[in-house]
Amino acid sequence: MKIQELAEKTGLSAHTIRFYEKEGLFDSRHVRRDENYYRNYSDEVIERLKLIKKFQGVGCSLSELKEVLQDHDTNTRTNQQVMEWISQKIGEIERKRDEYDQMLDTLHFMLEYRMALENDPQKAHSMLTVRHTE
Repeated sequence: MKIQELAEKTGLSAHTIRFYEKEGLFDSRHVRRDENYYRNYSDEVIERLKLIKKFQGVGCSLSELKEVLQDHDTNTRTNQQVMEWISQKIGEIERKRDEYDQMLDTLHFMLEYRMALENDPQKAHSMLTVRHTE
């Protein structure tokens, strides 16, 4: 299939698909060049792109993605190594969740403060006083 058809089937842009190819995330099973040098993608590339999206969804960097896909293709890592990697990703995501929770707490306070400022300036002042003593 041509790149435009693949883009339509996956919801990715042609630019993104070309980028993944340039970065070495596909191999000869996924893309070939026709005699006219047009890219011709196999049906297997759709599953590959779904896998890429999954791993990006859990916060994989491009270099991690390359490692994961290489392992997926060659099965070079031991089960223990894969479990360690998964545990590391869980830790990273939990740290990010804690950061987001702190940001949300701050934004909720800011909104509550601004609403109090409009309706009850004394309450707003006391909110700031309490916030500074915490």
